[in-house]
Amino acid sequence: MSYIDNILFAVLLFVGIGFFVKNVRKLTRNIKLGKDIDRSDNPSARWKNMAMIALGQSKMVKRPIAGVLHIIVYIGFIIINIEVIEIIIDGLFGTHRVLSFLGGFYSVLIGSFEILAFLVLASVIVFWIRRMIVRIPRFWNKEMKGFPKNDALYILYFEMVLMSLFLIMNAADVPFQQADAGNPISQFLVPIFENFNASTLFYIERSAWWIHIAGILVFLNYLYYSKHLHILLAFPNTYFANLNPKGQLTNLESVTKEVKLMMDPTADPFAAQPEGAENEVPEKFGASDVADLNWVQLMNAYTCTECGRCTSACPANLTGKELSPRAIMMKTRDRLEEVGKNIDANKGEFKDDGKQLLNDYITPEELWACTSCNACVEECPVNIDPLSIIVDMRRYLVMEQSAAPQELNSMMSNIENNGAPWQYSQMDRLNWKDEE
Repeated sequence: MSYIDNILFAVLLFVGIGFFVKNVRKLTRNIKLGKDIDRSDNPSARWKNMAMIALGQSKMVKRPIAGVLHIIVYIGFIIINIEVIEIIIDGLFGTHRVLSFLGGFYSVLIGSFEILAFLVLASVIVFWIRRMIVRIPRFWNKEMKGFPKNDALYILYFEMVLMSLFLIMNAADVPFQQADAGNPISQFLVPIFENFNASTLFYIERSAWWIHIAGILVFLNYLYYSKHLHILLAFPNTYFANLNPKGQLTNLESVTKEVKLMMDPTADPFAAQPEGAENEVPEKFGASDVADLNWVQLMNAYTCTECGRCTSACPANLTGKELSPRAIMMKTRDRLEEVGKNIDANKGEFKDDGKQLLNDYITPEELWACTSCNACVEECPVNIDPLSIIVDMRRYLVMEQSAAPQELNSMMSNIENNGAPWQYSQMDRLNWKDEE
């Protein structure tokens, strides 16, 4: 490499990593728009969750075909990218295969990369066939149109190209092939290039090298806009996941305080409030927009892989209802992105745009179709919790807008007036024992 090449590489690396850091900051800012929640309890269980689910892929293999293929791609993605270290050193200092001094270990390393690259390429092709030819139904729900559908394909094509470039780069590297070390896959591509002269092979190898590293940097920065952001967020998402038993709902602190006050005969409801409390805006019950959700729920939205396992297991969706847990997460992320762009456009302040997550993105019909069965939470391979968002938004409908379905309103009125869900007085509750 000439010094010009080194400078061009440094600029490419600086711009690529700089843009990525900028997007990470924006991502962090958007997640922090959510309410605070303490998820620091039981660290040992949290580390175990992260190790087993994010790193160990334990929930992925519940569906064996997709699970095994995903593990191959996942391991390949992590291990093959170790090769980027060598590329960066070579690019910055003008060396060529600088780590080759490792001798036999280097041969084993590159050989492993080539085998993994071939397996990743094969797995990605199978993924494409499952999506586009077999047309597995969960990939073709109505929310999977436009960019969400194309996004999955873009990622598959990215991976196909990157793995192919890696193998071509090795196959066209004459000194590497002549060393006959660490090239178990690329050596089968050598016959394709046997009629090329040395100069042509050099330019093929250099072109594949440059496009490969540029593609990696483009892929890195595409993650922010893609469902594949879960590559980064799956780890914190599983660590900060809810550890409570499924089906255990959280109580609103403000409501709990009121109930305790009502049940305490010694409490003084007119006791002096803390200084300044009279000027505080009362807390909203439930959630109508993304800022009403907690930061873990917002991270859930960004982590969603759009795999559709949640929706394919949802009994409401299976019976033709409007609800799709995947769509809940996608719509939450879309609204959060819209709020983030609003803040960027208004110099760090959110300007009311007349929209909110409820109604403009997610309809009450979707929310009330949920049976609260937790199937979506159980199915998610990275511990995303769509149900928590649904419950918080239903709380808003009930407690802020009194907009529950008539059946629920009748039941709650009966509980309030009769102490039971049924429409008869407490005096008549035991009449059934006198019936013959």
